[in-house]
Amino acid sequence: MSSLTKALFSSRTSVFSTAFLLRTVLLVYGIYQDSVSALKYTDIDYYVFTDAARALARHSSPYDRATYRYTPLLAWMLLPTSWGGLWFHFGKALFALSDLIAGWFILRLVKRKGLQEERALRYASVWLLNPMVANISTRGSSEGFLCVLVMALLWTFETRRLALSGLLLGLCVHFKIYPFIYGASMIWALESPSTAISQPSISQRLLRFANPNRILLVLISISTFAALNLLMYNVYGAPFLQHTFFHHLTRIDHRHNFSPYNTLLYLSSAQAADPSITQGARSISFESLAFIPQLLLSTVLIPVATAKRDLPTTMLAQTLAFVTFNKVCTSQYFLWYLIFLPLYLPDSSLRRRPALGVSALTLWVLGQALWLQQGYQLEFLGHSTFVPGLFGASLIFFGINCWILGIVVGDAARKPPHPSVSVSTLDTNEASSSSTATSEAKQAKHPIAVNSDLKPRSTAARPHGNSGVDTSSIANVHLGPRDRVLKSN
Repeated sequence: MSSLTKALFSSRTSVFSTAFLLRTVLLVYGIYQDSVSALKYTDIDYYVFTDAARALARHSSPYDRATYRYTPLLAWMLLPTSWGGLWFHFGKALFALSDLIAGWFILRLVKRKGLQEERALRYASVWLLNPMVANISTRGSSEGFLCVLVMALLWTFETRRLALSGLLLGLCVHFKIYPFIYGASMIWALESPSTAISQPSISQRLLRFANPNRILLVLISISTFAALNLLMYNVYGAPFLQHTFFHHLTRIDHRHNFSPYNTLLYLSSAQAADPSITQGARSISFESLAFIPQLLLSTVLIPVATAKRDLPTTMLAQTLAFVTFNKVCTSQYFLWYLIFLPLYLPDSSLRRRPALGVSALTLWVLGQALWLQQGYQLEFLGHSTFVPGLFGASLIFFGINCWILGIVVGDAARKPPHPSVSVSTLDTNEASSSSTATSEAKQAKHPIAVNSDLKPRSTAARPHGNSGVDTSSIANVHLGPRDRVLKSN
């Protein structure tokens, strides 16, 4: 088994080929199950996507399809599904391929941490060879495509391509709202270099905060987002705004919802359907207020506390908080934070303390299993398990996710803040030789790796400056008439 594992992670070709084969098998099996079983493998949302694409093919609006709550870009992408036959599964293949592209970005980002190829492939496989990820994509969920955009966003930002980062951020938020939370961390991480002013005034602090890099990122991301929205509004009018954005403020979806709000949403949906309920009684609904703790955590507290220390881990914590505290939480949403897991694990306490890591994984899986058991009783067998079964299972899963969130935030908070770096927009055109020189400079500056996956290099025997200079008496250097002594480290 060990030799088989070693052979698997010996090259990128073997890992990516295995990931491709896994998704191919699931895709073919899904087509077979759909043809012989009443329980369909294809996700219900995929039928919504393809119906909207067929509406476009008839020169109609994708919003003519009830429950289509997405950007028209998604329906445009899936136009080939309207051609009939096996083309119906084009979207599934596209989303499965997106998994592999996202895995390629993950591998590049993990290697930036200094890991060797084999180690980097092992961590990238947490996404590439994850059966849950492959299952969700091959069932027709579009989250895999969004994950590609998010990883591309992180890659461009980490490599200091700010203009492209702004464009991708605007595209991500147009495609699905939640990536706007990453803008808070990216802006916070773009700190100006420290100045000699010991006690700057309020105006000086504001000028320092509004540095050119932050202004560039904000302007390009907002311009991209606005341009896409204006285009779609010009074509599809008010239904675009209502179904793509405004609907999420008041949505009361309660099916397949892991959130603790699930039972309350069910009761709200029943009240909304009852004409005897007065409008005044629902003037302020809790589903409109559920965003407060969610946004406070994911867009303010977590970015301020950790964005300058470890951006990928911060983005993981933000996403985990956003999904955990969201009023609607389905299994597809788990991919939003699982995509960051390979970037977090190398320096995490979950890996350094195997018992903690195994406990977190076990509880996370068992929490889902408990909820799914109650959901099966409700939706397939018709048993009323809302209280205490389903509600209790939701609270348990919520508690488990909050505990894991605390671990992730704690890991990020313990890291030292990155030194202030002035990011030049000219870096977008830097040559590969400059990147190599920068990498070598970083290795020289940090000779001992923090990551335990890297082999520490001793600096004791390394000469400093001119190796011909005698430094044996450096430990006792007199500094003037007070006979002060500078002790070496």
